[in-house]
Order: sequence, then C-alpha cells, then structure tokens
Amino acid sequence: MNPKKTALVLIEYQNDFVSEGGTLHAAVKPVMDETNMLANTVETVAKARELGATIIFAPITFTDDYHELSPTPYGILKGVVDTKSFRKGSWGAEIVDVLKPHPEDIVIEGKRGLCGFESTNLDFILRSRGITDIALGGFLTNCCVESTMRTGYEKGYNVITLTDCTAATSLEEQKAAVEKNYPMFSHPLTHTDFLKELAGAEAVAP
Repeated sequence: MNPKKTALVLIEYQNDFVSEGGTLHAAVKPVMDETNMLANTVETVAKARELGATIIFAPITFTDDYHELSPTPYGILKGVVDTKSFRKGSWGAEIVDVLKPHPEDIVIEGKRGLCGFESTNLDFILRSRGITDIALGGFLTNCCVESTMRTGYEKGYNVITLTDCTAATSLEEQKAAVEKNYPMFSHPLTHTDFLKELAGAEAVAP
C-alpha cells in the first residue's frame, strides 16, 4: 500500500457511540473494551497521517425531527430515531475529542444511512485524490462498516478492514462479521499489521 494512495476512512466516531453519556455508548462499550478499538484507532490515525495517508471522517447526522428519513423508519435507523441520536449541532453528533480532525483531514458530509458512499461524495473525493486503497474502522462492525466495505469492494477499491478498530453491539456479532463476512469483501487486518504494511510501502517508495 502506497500511503499517498491510501485513505483511512473513520465511520461514526461520534460521541453518541464513543463517549460515556452517548445515547448508544452502553450498547457498544463491551465490544469497544474487548477490541481496544478507540486507542487502536487513535494510534492508527496518528501514524497513518504521519506516513502521508489521507484521513477521512464519515459521521452521520440528522435534523432534530429526522425529516430526512421515512416517517416510519425501521431496523437500525428506527433505533437512531428512538434514542434521538446523531442530531446536528448536538454534543452526541460531534466527533470524539481524541480524534478531532486536523485541518488537512477530510470530513464527509451527507451520510444519512448505512453505507459511507451512499448520499455522500466519498467516491468522488477518493478518486479525485487518486486513492486506490481504503482502510475502514468504526461503528457498527456489522452495519455501517460492513455496508461501506461491500460498496468499496464493488467499486474496485482495495479494501482493508481494521478488525481491532471496530465495534458492534455484541461480541457474537463482532466475531461473525470479522471472521465470516469481512474476508469475502476485504483484507481483514489488525491495526498493527496495517501500519506495518503502510510503513513498509513508504520505506521502499522512490
């Protein structure tokens, strides 16, 4: 992986998921603790940025009345509405402090559903910057990360999923996604293995 052609795509590292007091934090905290995903992500972002990779944040946000969605949402998005999560301008919708974007980072706007490509300009940004490899981390392992992974795979990107930079609402879901689904549509790597590959490529680059 050439760092100059690699993007680290960080999905929904927002207070409602990540931080104590967040509306959905209790649901993901056990898996976050198990995978050490937040500390792993902080390390990955710092080192990947230093190596020259593009850092992209993909938060999800809604208006207070969620009028972007169906009047009768179901499934995961109903859970978002019912818990009043990710409302624009709220503390819960903000990217967690330890991962505040740097000026050179990119924050994708317009994410309203599961896939990071749908309803956003993520694909345009990646292609305009000559990105060929994307590494994914975030929430939920088996939902938004997996949806973005599948679309990235079909769009022809070399997709890496960072297995210890993701969290689901149960260890069972985490394990099933990482072990069964991720290998079908990506190269599953720990964050340390990803950084080794990125640093190795940088070392041999002309």
